[in-house]
Amino acid sequence: MNKHWDIFGIKNDDEFTEIALQIFRFQANNNPVYNRFIKHLNIDIQEVSKLIDIPFLPIQFFKDYKVVSSPAPFDAVFKSSGTTGTTRSRHYVKSLDLYEESFIRAFSYFYGDITQYTILALLPSYVAQGDSSLVYMTQKLIEKTQQKNSGFYLHNHDALAKILQELDTRNQKNLLIGVSYALLDLVEKYNFNIRHTIIMETGGMKGRRKEMIREELHEKLKKGFGVENIHSEYGMTELLSQSYSKGNGIFQSPPWQKILIRDTEDPFTYLPEGKNGGGNVIDLANMHSCSFIATQDLGKKSGNTFEISGRFDHSDVRGCNLLVMN
Repeated sequence: MNKHWDIFGIKNDDEFTEIALQIFRFQANNNPVYNRFIKHLNIDIQEVSKLIDIPFLPIQFFKDYKVVSSPAPFDAVFKSSGTTGTTRSRHYVKSLDLYEESFIRAFSYFYGDITQYTILALLPSYVAQGDSSLVYMTQKLIEKTQQKNSGFYLHNHDALAKILQELDTRNQKNLLIGVSYALLDLVEKYNFNIRHTIIMETGGMKGRRKEMIREELHEKLKKGFGVENIHSEYGMTELLSQSYSKGNGIFQSPPWQKILIRDTEDPFTYLPEGKNGGGNVIDLANMHSCSFIATQDLGKKSGNTFEISGRFDHSDVRGCNLLVMN
């Protein structure tokens, strides 16, 4: 990590832009896949002077290529979740220390001191598949809590329901983080009336249930847990930073990450606030892979917040196809 890339000390947009452009030039010259992609687009690296000039690498490249800006060795290789027969994205992580600093700082930025929480995790499919960045993050956060009841509960719903109800009667902070389908399974078996516990979904039915829109999912979870708001975590294998929502699907990113919204018809055009389009993510913690990623998520921005409304289907992806290398 270059000492002058103080991504966790960023205080304003100008500092973000300055560091982002420095990282862009480093990756454009040192990441073979990104360099080839930029040349394919006939973009002159030296002429890129604004964030909107930076080319964003389509996220599917992490499935087909080794996207790295620094040489081996790597501390870990995280893989995306996937169904049988599908190709899983791979993120080669040069420094787990950098990843840990990113997610610990992000959690503290939005929720405060991690040691004040008991964290209960319900992520069975991620644990079963292995190589999950979400499981790694959650495990480290659990360890940081130093609370004896923090831990993974997998398929043991009886034990989870008992400890969840017991902890909630105490005047302390608790967090239940789970994949959407597993949280739904839990509230279909038990009735809760939660008062001191944050319920946080990480998205995804992972082929276990029919997909549903966020509003429907959150209504079911709010009713099942007896809470006013469902929190959400927005992250992915290809990123080393997370955004969080404390309700209504309104997300905020930490200071070292930004979301831009591109036109679905023209990936080089950006949309004004309030307009739905494709999500481009700048994650400065990805300094050893690629910090500029065009996702397959659809959403819109409003000030420093954003919403995710869904994902591209095959008919929507034609804008992304313009970016695929032969």
